[in-house]
Amino acid sequence: MKAIVYIHYGPSEVLKIKDIIEPIANDNQVLIKTYATTVNRTDCATIKAKPFFMRVVTGLFRPKKQTPGTEFSGTIEAIGKNISDINVGDRVFGLDDQCAMSHAEYLIIEQDKLVTIPQGISFEQAAASSEGTHYAYNFINKLNLQKGQKVLVNGATGGIGSAAVQLLNYFEVKVVATCAGKNAELVKALGADRVIDYTKDDFTQDADKYDCVFDTVGKSSFFKCKKLLKPGGVYISSDLGFMAQNLFLPLLTPLLGPFLQRKKTIFPMPVDVKGSLHLIRDLMEQGKFNAVIDRIYSFEEIIDAYKYVEKGHKKGNVVINVCSD
Repeated sequence: MKAIVYIHYGPSEVLKIKDIIEPIANDNQVLIKTYATTVNRTDCATIKAKPFFMRVVTGLFRPKKQTPGTEFSGTIEAIGKNISDINVGDRVFGLDDQCAMSHAEYLIIEQDKLVTIPQGISFEQAAASSEGTHYAYNFINKLNLQKGQKVLVNGATGGIGSAAVQLLNYFEVKVVATCAGKNAELVKALGADRVIDYTKDDFTQDADKYDCVFDTVGKSSFFKCKKLLKPGGVYISSDLGFMAQNLFLPLLTPLLGPFLQRKKTIFPMPVDVKGSLHLIRDLMEQGKFNAVIDRIYSFEEIIDAYKYVEKGHKKGNVVINVCSD
């Protein structure tokens, strides 16, 4: 089978398309024929092993898994004897944020990391629906937000941001979102009540106060956004921040509660992939979630897709058509 392979860390130039041996599912795994996958920020960070401590998981000197890719859609080709409730031929999509090795024509994965694709949803749409939404949901569900509260989403056109706006809208939270002015109509269509054009205005100077500021692109900080928060408000970032401050501030800000009007930052770990996938599937089935797709590349163009994503300007998701039959 054809797969993307890299044997040492670096930018997209380290990637090669090669023929490798098709994987074999064990008793607790499923073999998937990959129809679509994505290239995302996680993939670009993984092949570079940045930040450096990622190597504890990915491999200290060279990658343990030499084919990247976190999310996928496709059909079930074979199932292990301990697998139930799904069948060969089922259309499925899923996610392994520790690397599904989905940049290949076939992959193997555990059952709790996939769900069936709802009727009427394409392989491309399904493949683009899991990773960013999983991260957005696992931040949002730690906030205990109430109907009518207000959240500012910084970076509303990225994979996480575009998912966050839709999820917050589903939970009946008022959303103010930042994006380039040319994307304002897209963000409003996703559910934003108001849009701030970051090319013209500094969102940290906004006059409104928020129950939460969700920086989905990691380009701000708690200290810059603190004045936007209501007393007791929460700042969340999808990024570690300068000198990994977002790992330490969740420990520090509660201790300084009286001085900060109980404003704080949290950095929850994204867990429960299975729960996220079931929510995403239900929302897609109800017509209440639609992943934003920027570009679609063929499998032969996947390295070009990496180069595009590395520029940091994608809208939503970049999808790879792996198989079209």
